[in-house]
Amino acid sequence: MTKVRTPIILVNFKTYSEATGSKAVKLAKIAEKISLETEVCIGIAPQFVDIAPISRAVSVPVFAQHIDPIAPVGFFTGHILPESIREAGAVGTLINHSERRLTLADIDATITRARESDLLAVVCANNSAVSAAVAVLKPNMIAVEPPELIGTRIPVSKAKPEVVSGTVELVKRINPDVVILCGAGITKGEDVAAALRLGTEGVLVSSGVVKAKDPYKALLEFAEAITKA
Repeated sequence: MTKVRTPIILVNFKTYSEATGSKAVKLAKIAEKISLETEVCIGIAPQFVDIAPISRAVSVPVFAQHIDPIAPVGFFTGHILPESIREAGAVGTLINHSERRLTLADIDATITRARESDLLAVVCANNSAVSAAVAVLKPNMIAVEPPELIGTRIPVSKAKPEVVSGTVELVKRINPDVVILCGAGITKGEDVAAALRLGTEGVLVSSGVVKAKDPYKALLEFAEAITKA
């Protein structure tokens, strides 16, 4: 398994045209180059069909954007089998992103299947209370992302710092082993630095890199903020 370490920058490619197909591979190579230059762990979460070609092209950790809590027994046409994601080269998966919400019961089942498939579980949560509930389920990481700030270029670390610091305090009391990431609205290096100061161990970003005029420059600024911190 490609080694995942903290602090980490996890870039969600979503379904942007700038991160689809050959462009996704190109962006993954940028992430790898910056990771090698700065020694900062940079993970990427491409679309499902891009996982295999990206995993063959780069050495950075690759995550799926979602998996379904199903077993490899057939009868689940159109679902995302965790084992298939692992075989494609992913080391982990996002779970419960604000654009792919799940019930708490489904989050629990999905974390279990991720663990059984040797995938890291990165669960997204919209506030401290949900993060605390998820912490009990023992995922590898929790990414706190108020959905109203996603894509706004307003970082949660500035707009709602109490959400981040409160989540860190509450979650660590429940599960001191879980890694906490900060997401939503992160577009500058100073946003990354602020997230780390609030006690997180990395960030989950998307448009701040994928939609940037110069993705290399944007991601390098994020990574350098971590090295300086």
